[in-house]
Order: sequence, then C-alpha cells, then structure tokens
Amino acid sequence: MARTLIVLPDDTAKPVVDAIDAARRSIRIKMFVFSEPTLLRAVIEAKRRGVNTRVLLNAHRRNGLDENRASRRALERAGVAVRDANPAFDVTHEKSMVVDDATAFVSSFNWTERDVTETRDYGVITTHDHDVAEIGACFDADWRRRAFAPRAESHLVWSPDHGRERICGFIEAARDRLVVQIERVQDMIVIDCLVRAARRGVNVQIMAKAPHTLKRDKLVEAVGGLRILHDTGIKVHELRRLKLHAKMLVADDVAAIVGSMNLAPGSFDSRRELGIETHDAEVVDRLRKIAHHDWKHSRPLDLSDAGLLADLESRIENPRALLALNGGAD
Repeated sequence: MARTLIVLPDDTAKPVVDAIDAARRSIRIKMFVFSEPTLLRAVIEAKRRGVNTRVLLNAHRRNGLDENRASRRALERAGVAVRDANPAFDVTHEKSMVVDDATAFVSSFNWTERDVTETRDYGVITTHDHDVAEIGACFDADWRRRAFAPRAESHLVWSPDHGRERICGFIEAARDRLVVQIERVQDMIVIDCLVRAARRGVNVQIMAKAPHTLKRDKLVEAVGGLRILHDTGIKVHELRRLKLHAKMLVADDVAAIVGSMNLAPGSFDSRRELGIETHDAEVVDRLRKIAHHDWKHSRPLDLSDAGLLADLESRIENPRALLALNGGAD
C-alpha cells in the first residue's frame, strides 16, 4: 500500500487516464468541473466495457453557472450513471475518484483542459485501504443524500466536517518551516494560526494568486488576509509562468496536505471539500522540490496601496473605494 503524487502540468492527465483504463469493476467520480475531452472519453469507454461507472457533478456555481451541462449530457447518452452532487452543500468542490475499491485519487485539479495543461496543481493517489474505503463511503452517502461522518483517526481532511480544525492543527504543529501554495487565504482563524506560527519562529512562505485574478466578491477578504500576513513579516509571492490553482501545505519537510479547499470560510463551512494529509517521504519530498522550484520562479506580491491600485485599476471597477486604498506611501 502506498501514496504517490501527481504534479500538474508536469505529469499530464496520464495517471488519471491510466487508472480509468485499468478499471475492471467500478469507478466513482466526484468532480466540481468535468470537461476535459480525454478524460471524458476514458470514462465513457470504461462504461462501454462493462465497468460500473457513477459520476457526481457539481450542479452549478453560486452564481448559477452550470459548467458541467455538456459533459453531463454526453455521459448520460453513453449510459453512465450521473447525478448532481448532494444539495446539502452550497457547492461540491471535491475532486476525487475511486477505482475498483482499491485506488483513490484526491486532487486540487478539476478535470478541465486548463487545469490539466496550464495550472500548478496536485493530486495524491492512495491505495491505503482506509483512505479508499472512506472516500468511497462519502461518495455513496452523497449519492444517496445521506449523512456522512469521517473516521476519527482519518488521514483525510473533510469539509464541512473538520476541515478548519485539521488545517489549523497542521499549521500549529509546524516548528521550523511552512510552505503554502493556495489560491486564496481568507479565513481569519487560519490567518491567525499562520501569524502565530511566524511569531514563534516558523519560516512561513505563502504563494497565492495575484489580486487581479480574483473575482470582485473575493477581493476584500483575500487582499485583507494577505496584507495581514505580509505586515507580520510573512513572505507572500505570486507564481510566474504558470497559473496557481494548487491547495497545498508542507510542514517541516515531513508532512503535507493536498486537497480541494482554499483557506476560506466557504471552503470550511458550506462546501463539500476533500484533502489528504500524508507523511509519505516520496510524496512530501517531491512537493518540497516543486515548491522550491516554484518559489525561485515567483515574485513578491506588491500589497502596498500603490501596488494594489496598479494591479487592479484597469481590471476591477473602483478598487480604491472597494479596498479603501489611498494610493500613497505605506
């Protein structure tokens, strides 16, 4: 039994396609957005060769946009059992797959062409029985619209069950170094944990998305959170050359969390999210190396008033008022 790492775009979608092609009995997929043609064809072909294939797709974003409509129709025409994800959650943001009750995938990436080819993203493949069984049990619970409770000693990180608690516990356990690659850092409890880590001497490095890449309704919390971290002395960078979509933390080069959740209130309180904590040396070491490479190919985010105005003025309506920026020296 083992856990292995997928790094995108380096590894391409091949590990996922290979697992689907190798399926003999069953496939269970839960996905926020599913549109990548190669993966869609692989799932349909699995159904055609007799694999019991079920897919849960997020029904729509909070703004009502349904990005899965075309794929849902294609899957249904091929005879694949497809349902909207559990309506108990505002959004199902989880990205997971269970194959033959033997292998499970926990990812930050959607099954979209962009995420597979253009973004820094990660996935963990696990063959540990307890990981696979638990992910499968949650799929079945969401499929049947029933309650689900994680195992007490789980390596998996579930929201809205215990996501914030597990992430904060992970940060609080760091002693020397904490590396974070995340789209958005907005949750004030998590921000407080990161500040406390820095104050007790942990070297905290955060890579986040540039403000102009965020939607307007995310800006106040996201920019406010990043400025608090920056003012504490934490280094906050943006990735160059690649788009950042990862949700990953590495602590002390010995432990890591990879999953679907941003460090945001919605990700902890109202969305179905899934991550996995691992101490597997090969997984953690590769994450460390990729994060080191990405940090070398990043640059500090300019979070001054003037820097934010320069970043946002041509892209966001009236950022000066939205973020209470004066544009002068900080």
